[in-house]
Amino acid sequence: MTIRYPNGNQFHEQPTSSGTHNDSINFSNRGMTLEDEINKSNQYYLREGIAVIHKKPTPIQIVSVDYPKRSAARIKEAYFRRASTTDYNGVYRGKYVDFDAKETKNKQSFPLKNFHEHQVEHMRQCLSQQGICFAIIKFMSDQAVYVLKATDLIAYWDAQRTGGRKSIPRKVIEQEGFLIQYRINPLLPYLQAVDSFIE
Repeated sequence: MTIRYPNGNQFHEQPTSSGTHNDSINFSNRGMTLEDEINKSNQYYLREGIAVIHKKPTPIQIVSVDYPKRSAARIKEAYFRRASTTDYNGVYRGKYVDFDAKETKNKQSFPLKNFHEHQVEHMRQCLSQQGICFAIIKFMSDQAVYVLKATDLIAYWDAQRTGGRKSIPRKVIEQEGFLIQYRINPLLPYLQAVDSFIE
């Protein structure tokens, strides 16, 4: 049975470790979205026993299904049951990890409108329970990826309500965030930033 995320991407079962690893560069991965890069990295982390982090499925209410035959059922109509929180969560080094991933075409800043109120409030709640929360931000213009602590994001989010900026300057993200350098495995080693948060 084919299972798909709400965005249409197909769900793939995480592979089990076979003791052999192919670390060769696959140039067919060029042009992947940030979500693809994180999912690929999470598969590596899971396979190697480093962390258990998954993309959260978006809760939907199925209204209508077409059953031309049992093996070809197709959802015709569905609605989001409730607003989703952040994109990813899991466990790393005994710590709860929760984060969202965003891309922007802006070159000099990250627009706060890319986040929703309920996502920021969810991060606040996780932080209050000692969870590790952050955002992974990718600037599409030069493919630079940063991990920004939720506390920094929340500070700018709150400031916009009292006349502050409606975006976070890239210079601030470069200073306060953690630049992630692409590798072969994992493709996007964002847990290096989490290590620095834990330390």
